Amino acid sequence: MKSRNIILFLTAVISLLSLYYLSFTFADYRVQRQAEQQAMDSQGKVDFDCTQAYLMEVWKKPVYNLLGVSYTYEEVKERSLKFGLDLQGGMHVTMEIVPSELVKALASYNADPFFLEALTLAQVEQEQSTHMSFSKRFVAAYKKLVPEGDLTGVFITSANKARQYNFSNEQDVIKAIDREIAIALDRSLTILRSRLDKFGASQPNIQQLPGTGRIRIELPGVTNPIRVRKLLEGVAQLRFWEVAEPNEYTSQLEALDNFLVKEEQCALEKTLPKDITQEEKEKQMPKQSIIRRLSKYPFPYGLAYSSEDVPKIENMLSRKEVKILMPKQIVWMWDRKEQTLNDGTKVFHLYPIKQSKEQKPLLEGDIITSAIQSLRDNSNQVIVNMQMNNEGARMWRRITANNMGKHIAITLDDRVYSAPKVNAEIPNGNTEISGNFTVEEAKDLASVLQTGSLPAPLKIVEEAIIGPSLGKIAQNQGIIATMIGLSLVLIFMMIYYAKGGMVANFALLFNLLFILGVLAQIDATLTLPGIAGVVLTIGMSIDANVLIFERIREEIAKQVHIKDAISRGYKKSFSSIIDSNITTFLTGAILYYLGQGQVRGFAIILMIGIISSVFSSVFITRLFFTYFIDAYRTPNFTFSYGGTVPGMFKNIQINFIKHRYRFYAFSLSFIALGAYFFYKNQGLTMGVDFSGGRSYIINFCKPMDSSLLKTALSDKFGEVVEVRTYGSNNVMQITTSYLSNENTPLSNQKVLEKVVTALKELTNNHAQNTEVSSQEEFFNIVSSNKVGATVAQDVQKSAKTAILLALFGIFLYVALRFRKWGFGLAAVFALMHDALAVIAGVCIARAFGINYEINEVFLAAMLTVIGYSINDTVVIFDRIREKVTNMTMDSTVINDSIRETLSRTLITSLTTLLVVAILFLFGGEALRGFAFALLLGIMFGTYSSICIAAPLLVDFGPSSTKNRKQCQK
Repeated sequence: MKSRNIILFLTAVISLLSLYYLSFTFADYRVQRQAEQQAMDSQGKVDFDCTQAYLMEVWKKPVYNLLGVSYTYEEVKERSLKFGLDLQGGMHVTMEIVPSELVKALASYNADPFFLEALTLAQVEQEQSTHMSFSKRFVAAYKKLVPEGDLTGVFITSANKARQYNFSNEQDVIKAIDREIAIALDRSLTILRSRLDKFGASQPNIQQLPGTGRIRIELPGVTNPIRVRKLLEGVAQLRFWEVAEPNEYTSQLEALDNFLVKEEQCALEKTLPKDITQEEKEKQMPKQSIIRRLSKYPFPYGLAYSSEDVPKIENMLSRKEVKILMPKQIVWMWDRKEQTLNDGTKVFHLYPIKQSKEQKPLLEGDIITSAIQSLRDNSNQVIVNMQMNNEGARMWRRITANNMGKHIAITLDDRVYSAPKVNAEIPNGNTEISGNFTVEEAKDLASVLQTGSLPAPLKIVEEAIIGPSLGKIAQNQGIIATMIGLSLVLIFMMIYYAKGGMVANFALLFNLLFILGVLAQIDATLTLPGIAGVVLTIGMSIDANVLIFERIREEIAKQVHIKDAISRGYKKSFSSIIDSNITTFLTGAILYYLGQGQVRGFAIILMIGIISSVFSSVFITRLFFTYFIDAYRTPNFTFSYGGTVPGMFKNIQINFIKHRYRFYAFSLSFIALGAYFFYKNQGLTMGVDFSGGRSYIINFCKPMDSSLLKTALSDKFGEVVEVRTYGSNNVMQITTSYLSNENTPLSNQKVLEKVVTALKELTNNHAQNTEVSSQEEFFNIVSSNKVGATVAQDVQKSAKTAILLALFGIFLYVALRFRKWGFGLAAVFALMHDALAVIAGVCIARAFGINYEINEVFLAAMLTVIGYSINDTVVIFDRIREKVTNMTMDSTVINDSIRETLSRTLITSLTTLLVVAILFLFGGEALRGFAFALLLGIMFGTYSSICIAAPLLVDFGPSSTKNRKQCQK
């Protein structure tokens, strides 16, 4: 009685809390619908920028009243169920710190050439692979360059002594660098969060990825990715530099011009015909170098170049021969923005920045106390006003006094924002930055300066942009799949288990309420794979009730009273339920630990679903049965409608042990066929998660042929470009590894422009923009995804680790739980069989034109298959353990155990297959590969539990010789 009241109390409390938190989700939904209505034009199209503007407008206003308490939209959002970017659109980036600047600062900007070269080598290696820490790479690179060199001496400075760093050996150097990187990551996290708050992003999710040195940022609803990239990647190293006077570098520029002219002349002379006259030769010879003839200013007193010429000048200035000719104290920095000359030409200025021997600026941005965007009174020019602290103001006064009549460059991240001439001493530290800003640019600059400088540069190594329309489609598809799957399971349970099925259905609805309520309470994010997890949980949660009900049916068949039959059914099935769910929970925990983003969201829902399913399927249903049994002396409670339905799996008399070698042969043949197609098709179609590169989802106005597009694009790119249909024949997913090792904004833009240009030429369509008329044929990019090579390597490593860890963990648990290593070994062999069979099935499907990407979500499916398959296997093993006497077993016991649990195994698989099939058909293209892998996995998992895992006990058992003789009779 006491335990019944506890269960009732827990159910009531969890239900009320779930309803409370989910009410905010409905309120959030209502406000978003209002925003869409406000942003909808006469043709029914929604402007998503206007939608975001409306939501930001009501952000601080009351929008929901619950029991007399008013909540603003911000408070509603904090309490509502969070939706991932794949369900609402937006942008996510993964950023990685560039540690070389930290090491330079730690060494007080030591100019030792071997030290600087070792840093460069370590950085290059780090961008190619992350299996070793940067600190160890750097030390190894230095030792390779200077085998007998003393690296510790580079770091022994007065500043490091004050920070209590002790550099007695190379291990101390490694520890110090690792510590600086960890501190920089923590500070970067705080600064990025502050920047995004000022940016106005709605519910940004910022987290440090453990063990990777990376930061992941999710920005729902963002429609201006270029602005976000600038805000995130800007180091905000505000510095003040002295601009060199022309007499300090003109002679060297003249010498450089002569050197480059002679170099070009020598190169050209080798290509000229031998019989050319001297006069013709003189005409063709260049008279000016590239640095002189491309400059839009009088050379050498000013340097300015058009945007298309900037890369050429940068390449020239980076050459070692050029650096030798130039003054050592001068570095060159570009203007941050194009300027328009009097003749209308747009150019970037190149400034000669004068540096000290220590490469330190006149002043740094850490002296800034405030920064605000404003307008200049007399001209309405957009400016940024900065205020310095006392020390900064004192230093600035001295600097301006010493540089009267000279130019001082104000730079941010090595880009010149302004280079004003000092006309008078500035005594109070109140400084103005002007640079032809827009209001938006000035606000972002003020935000960056106010929050402070990042301790080191951050680069984007992974990026995904999902259009809001694509997110909305995915959300609707997920909801439809969930509702259809839920309805079919409810109907099946009522048909197969009569009134018992109705109780199970009632518990299933509680289960769904608990899952969504807990997700809202713990501030988790519901993603598209998360919805797949909910759908999968619906199918799998029936498992416990099927186990219980099948046990109850067995007791009723023995003419046991209904009350005793229910009691025995729960008691006998409890160990199987716990064992099977613990093994599945184990795979979910591994997914959560090693996964990221969507995969981690799926793992959370899987683990919550398992706990909630056990509670609702075991305890809530028992509560209902207890109530009816106590309320009625002769309870009319049935678990079947009679007829053939309840016994359709009861009379199967297959000798599974006798035919096990046929099952082994079939499995090996299927896997071998998959291996053949794997070799023939040169592997699987790897997504950018695993291979690195860029992927674009493109919507065309008319159907396209994916095979023709693949051939044509591959010719354009000079390498294989993967093209596949994405849901419908007018939507294509294009994946390319072109420039996958380059991780700069310029390379991103270059790949995108190449894709767009190629598609324009191949399809004669226009890229959709505001200039495309409704009569023209067009295409538009609705989603893009970029994954750097190092991130892809880490994902591959995590995938392998996850699968191995899952197999080992399950082997250990099963072997300890059943007290025989043969059980664990049989389970692991069956699981390896399932994983290989799924991969073989994907390879065979590809041979028939059904092609799915292998990505991180596919990995989640594989681990789910492992968890699901062991669920079935453990139930059979549990029945074998129950029947075994004195720890001995034979083939008859194993065979009987398989047949007795066959009904439960097949029913659970059918209900799960039912919901996964719905997910495959209605869940959308983003989940098609995931659902396909699950369909294969459930079928092969069920097959392997019956025909592989249990029969293997005969071959692995301690009495295997005796058992083999018995089963051959």
